[in-house]
Amino acid sequence: MEELVTGEQAAPALPRLGSPAPSFEAETTQGTLRLEDYRGSWLILFSHPADFTPVCTTEFVGFAEIASQLRERNVELLGLSVDSTYSHIAWVRNIEEKFGIEVPFPVIADLNKDVATKYGMIMPGESTTETSRCVFVIDPEGVVRAMVYYPLTTGRNMDEFLRLIDALQTTDEHGVATPANWRPGEKVIVPPPKTAEDAEERVKAGYECKDWYFCLKDL
Repeated sequence: MEELVTGEQAAPALPRLGSPAPSFEAETTQGTLRLEDYRGSWLILFSHPADFTPVCTTEFVGFAEIASQLRERNVELLGLSVDSTYSHIAWVRNIEEKFGIEVPFPVIADLNKDVATKYGMIMPGESTTETSRCVFVIDPEGVVRAMVYYPLTTGRNMDEFLRLIDALQTTDEHGVATPANWRPGEKVIVPPPKTAEDAEERVKAGYECKDWYFCLKDL
């Protein structure tokens, strides 16, 4: 990957929306996995700062609770931190024991920070030793479709990831866009016209239009 130089330090370029996700092979709590293993399904790859920490524990409980809903949407989960496989296993077992929640997804043990570096998960302004709370949504073709970053102090909203997946899959299937706060079953946005003729046709198409550039429809 190309490198960007900031001050005296060089850092790998971050993945970009619409570009292929960086390939990797990594040891996980469920054996060796590669990005290519997820081809054909959606993938949520997310990092957390450290095992056995309170905010991260709430997030793992949250991800575990929506795992079955994601599976229904053909989405797999894959966690990551720079802790060891042994630490991951002990923590996952601790979550099941203390919270009664089984963590069904694998967790990458990124001790050498190889995957974290490829995905820009280390934020030196926050920590040089821990991965930030990053989320990458990768589609079945291995393309990065969404990226979300949270600070170390703030736990993520699981419901938003379900909404995000629903929106991405809806726009792919129907060639539309989704408005702010959109939920499945609500009206979607018709893509803006590219010519004056298209704009005139749109007005006659029976959509719910506020103006020529802003039209909604039911699916």
